[in-house]
Amino acid sequence: MALKESGLSGEKLLEMFRTTLLARRLDERMWLLNRSGKIPFTISGQGQEIAQIGAAYAFDLEKDYCLPYYRDLAVVLAFGMSAQDIMLSAFAKAEDPNSGGRQMPAHFGHKAHRIVTQSSPVTTQFPHAAGIALAARMAGDNIVAYASTGEGSSNQGDFHEGINFASVHKLPVVYVIHNNKYAISVPAEKQYAAKQLSDRAVGYGIPGERVNGNNIIEVYSAFKRAVDRARSGEGPSLIETVSYRFTPHSSDDDDRAYRSKEEVDDAKANDPLLIFQNELLEEGILTEEILQNLEKEISKEVNEATEYAENAPYPEPESALLYVYEENAGEE
Repeated sequence: MALKESGLSGEKLLEMFRTTLLARRLDERMWLLNRSGKIPFTISGQGQEIAQIGAAYAFDLEKDYCLPYYRDLAVVLAFGMSAQDIMLSAFAKAEDPNSGGRQMPAHFGHKAHRIVTQSSPVTTQFPHAAGIALAARMAGDNIVAYASTGEGSSNQGDFHEGINFASVHKLPVVYVIHNNKYAISVPAEKQYAAKQLSDRAVGYGIPGERVNGNNIIEVYSAFKRAVDRARSGEGPSLIETVSYRFTPHSSDDDDRAYRSKEEVDDAKANDPLLIFQNELLEEGILTEEILQNLEKEISKEVNEATEYAENAPYPEPESALLYVYEENAGEE
């Protein structure tokens, strides 16, 4: 399907492209900061941005809830987080809206944008999404929750418990497996025996769909169907997006131990960001002039966010115990 036949306006497609490009440039900057010793850790979504953007823009970004996993940088940017928010987290500064500098980077959370804080144990957000959806139904709030994880994490117990509960009660959640073919160092063929993970939906009695995570319109269309279904009271869906992780698992990983340079280079030669960019150029939605201006704007945005976060104050050491113990315990 051509971009212009997707039902998305040229303006919306350009917005989606800008968010995708911002996610990539922020991600690249955080790797440079890590390698130069300025931030301690980063975990990447490079190669997966199209799957994330196609998914996010199918939701109502003004009222729906987002329960992301740690690679979902493009998703949380779409839901309203800024480059500065991301950099404050990377530098673990006091103003970090995710956790006030207390949590690892990529543990996203922003109350104002309905981005629900995730934990380090993976996939705990799946039952949380069911809980949010149940609470919304009881309150008469017509929202849909997005909850994502990687294919490795989809083998955790929380994954099944969350989807099962949402399925039984027909709750408005779209569950997502972003399959990037590696669970840290373990390739997909050693993680699960199923032909495709979306087939697990059959066991819950809900629709399941596998999509090409490099094709933005295929992703958006699948998520739009699932969101519309959830909002109309028909219950959850399970979508599996298939893409490829360009980087090591994290800045602490050496992927040369488990995959070849040729494999990674072949994937990068079909970079979904560049495919989307070229489609926009071919259809006249994007021009070289607009592209150059976007690159300049985003470079300025990333530079300013980096500078601000690097110079922002760290949390006071005494604040480490805030929200850990009940204050004034035992006092009358």
